[in-house]
Amino acid sequence: MKIRMNDEVRKALEEKRPVVALESTIISHGMPYPKNVETALNVERIIRENGCVPATVGIIDGVGVVGMTEDEIEEFGKRKGIEKVSRRDLPVIAAKKLWGATTVATTMILANMAGVEVFVTGGIGGVHRNAQETFDISADLQELAHTNVTVICAGAKAILDLKLTLEYLETFGVPVLGYKTKELPAFYTRKSGLNVDYQIDSPKEAAEIIKAKRDMKLDGGILITNPIPEEYAMNEDEMNKAIDEALKEADMLGIKGKETTPFLLAKIKDITNGVSLESNIKLVYNNALVGSMIAKELSKME
Repeated sequence: MKIRMNDEVRKALEEKRPVVALESTIISHGMPYPKNVETALNVERIIRENGCVPATVGIIDGVGVVGMTEDEIEEFGKRKGIEKVSRRDLPVIAAKKLWGATTVATTMILANMAGVEVFVTGGIGGVHRNAQETFDISADLQELAHTNVTVICAGAKAILDLKLTLEYLETFGVPVLGYKTKELPAFYTRKSGLNVDYQIDSPKEAAEIIKAKRDMKLDGGILITNPIPEEYAMNEDEMNKAIDEALKEADMLGIKGKETTPFLLAKIKDITNGVSLESNIKLVYNNALVGSMIAKELSKME
């Protein structure tokens, strides 16, 4: 796939200044308009305010774009029929010259092609509940196993089987780090009852681990999990009840595959009267802050 970068991103990479990649599925499939565009632009602003260059990633007319313009982000927020694109979809979207929103997996691919190491998102995909029967496992996990990009997130999405997701990541050698926590955050909540592999306590420590992995030529990503700030975290019992209700409805309606996550997130938003959406936004902002600090530390080591 051809890729293009805007001048700001290209110049920053040439000068070895810190760049932070961002996905576009959260814009086209994760939130309603205009909240999606407002959130995307606020995330870019946070990254700039913290000394980095944002690079929102998407696919326009079959070309991978690393660093969308404000007008392009606006179009992604409003345009109907944008495909949600994972690894398997890339050749089709490229050949047909379509517009595509990048998932965690495809954002990693395009960021890696452009030479961007740090990528901030809300939460990764993972092993879905009842995957023992359905084999529904996000392609994000295989991308983390093979693609050299560090992902900062608030854990895997809470709708997933978090224990199996951790087991899968362990099998494929992906380090799961907790930023100032020993416990895996569960997206909307700070606790999951599951431990990460290692706790890290500073952006510098994270950057040193990233550099060590690259120096050792160990392919694959690093997952840095960053808990939602306490004041925006949701009640664990209420959240689990909402997730169970949403899962039952998805099963009843026969919703499967890549439509599952957008449906569940939208349904949970309705059940929680919009509180889950606000929590989602706040955790992304927090990840942008931490990701920027890590990217800055890493750029000092190059």
